[in-house]
Amino acid sequence: MTEASAGHTAEDKGGLRTALAGLTTRGRSFLAAGVAAAICAYVLGQSELLRVGLLLAVLPLVCAAVLYRTRYRVSGSRRLSPGRVPAGSEARVHLRMDNISRLPTGLLMLQDKVPYVLGPRPRFVLDRVEAGGRREVSYRVRSDLRGRYPLGPLQLRLTDPFGMCELTRSFSAYDTLTVIPRVEALPPVRLTGEAQGYGDGRQRSLALAGEDDIIPRGYRHGDDLRRVHWRLTARYGELMVRREEQPQRSRCTVLLDTRGIAFQGAGPDSAFEWAVSGTASTLLHMLERGFSVRLLTDTGSSVPGEGAEGFAGTSQGSADAAGMMMDTLAVVDHSDGTGLSRAYEVLRGGNEGLLIAFLGDLDEEQATVLGKMRQRSGGAVAFLLDSESWVREPTEVPGPLDERTDPLRMLREAGWTAVTVPRGASLADLWREADRRRTYAASTGTTAGGGGA
Repeated sequence: MTEASAGHTAEDKGGLRTALAGLTTRGRSFLAAGVAAAICAYVLGQSELLRVGLLLAVLPLVCAAVLYRTRYRVSGSRRLSPGRVPAGSEARVHLRMDNISRLPTGLLMLQDKVPYVLGPRPRFVLDRVEAGGRREVSYRVRSDLRGRYPLGPLQLRLTDPFGMCELTRSFSAYDTLTVIPRVEALPPVRLTGEAQGYGDGRQRSLALAGEDDIIPRGYRHGDDLRRVHWRLTARYGELMVRREEQPQRSRCTVLLDTRGIAFQGAGPDSAFEWAVSGTASTLLHMLERGFSVRLLTDTGSSVPGEGAEGFAGTSQGSADAAGMMMDTLAVVDHSDGTGLSRAYEVLRGGNEGLLIAFLGDLDEEQATVLGKMRQRSGGAVAFLLDSESWVREPTEVPGPLDERTDPLRMLREAGWTAVTVPRGASLADLWREADRRRTYAASTGTTAGGGGA
């Protein structure tokens, strides 16, 4: 929630001149009539007419002066619910106006500034607000395009009870609505060949047991005294503790291909948006399963604040980690790169666990790089988007992709479980297909993805 007072704007420098410029047609008419009456009274020598003229001229000036003074006592706030929303879903914006002065306000006209992609600019008319009172209104925003959209500043048009003057003021505060990619729930399948650890894998490092197999270490401040090994302590002459079984968390790296040359088309139904949505769905799914999850793009970049092991799931910070990754995917765009070598440089440090990639069009060179990536992972699943089918008219029937695409064959020969993604495909169905291919490959001893199920 953000709050601001209508007095904290740059437009206050104009003083009363700005207030006089806000006179309405009625106010200007009264002022003109008063001046004309005063002139006629002077020419004709009618003192009674002069009083009428002064009353007509002073009334709009007094209204402008009073409005100029009371506008500093109106404050506003904005609250987003929620502040992070998937593309295609609605968020509600709550506005609250507080009259913190001792005088009631006149008619208030409220307007919030929003980008055109979120819908029309909302406008509200608020009745007279009593001293110390408040008014609350709300409106809905919706966008099919992910991104970060500023809301505000809030504009308030103040009027006096007689309608003589109107002043428009802008609040200084604004908020940001984050539209994240659409997320699809994935079935809890078992992807064989993944690097195991605790979480769904539940495989731990071997416990060192037995007197001859114990690998001790020196006592450190904070160690539990129940772990002290007294026999070794007597042998070495210092406190020694047993090393406990060290759990190893399952790791998963999700690679998103953002190369502009790898995708055709644009808009919410394009192949690239499907890849971003699939990446978001996979990240959340693996995080919920207890994996240490890392997001990686073809440029070698990842989520700001992400550790070397990625974000850990099933922990207190998992919700924050998911939010950070979704915020990153909300603004990810096409890169100018032509290859995947930067991503390979990041992965070449060691075993990266399970590698899941969402890829656009590939040539043989990039397929070779992906083959090297497979050697650095415990298991690899690739969702290869057929960009041509995403821009082709629905009436056109494509040929069989497996027969005409060498990169797909190269990926499968390199050990990838490669699944093609036609236009309008469901990620949940492709997820199951990937599991069937890996299960089939494990049972027959063939290359993953070499046969279908």
